[in-house]
Amino acid sequence: MRWGDMDAYGHINNVQIVRMLEEARIAAFGPPRGAGLPGVEPPVAIFNDVEDGIMTLVVEHKVRYVRTLDYRNIPADVEIWVGAVKGASFDLHYLIKDPVTGEECVKASTHLAFVDEATGRVRRLTPEQKERLEPYRA
Repeated sequence: MRWGDMDAYGHINNVQIVRMLEEARIAAFGPPRGAGLPGVEPPVAIFNDVEDGIMTLVVEHKVRYVRTLDYRNIPADVEIWVGAVKGASFDLHYLIKDPVTGEECVKASTHLAFVDEATGRVRRLTPEQKERLEPYRA
């Protein structure tokens, strides 16, 4: 958590919560192709291992604020796992916990798809991509 993530009430702002989800996603699965290389190889480099001309796009976010996440000067705990894996898309799920109390503060999911940059059409996941996601399903 950063000082600038706080709102006027001392809570982490809702926009910054979505940014935290993004950072957890990139830490776990790598940056989108063309965005640079991670400093540490992520466990599943599915986002930076797609062919040229394919974009990894967010289709939808769902965020449920269970309780406020108060600013603390230490990192929040973010759990991330793979949910449904479909033919052309998949879901990531998140749980953000207060780093001091361990209380659940945010439950969220992101629906993602690979899209052909030239045509704008959704691309089906390859069997290899589905296989890479499988160990992280819950």
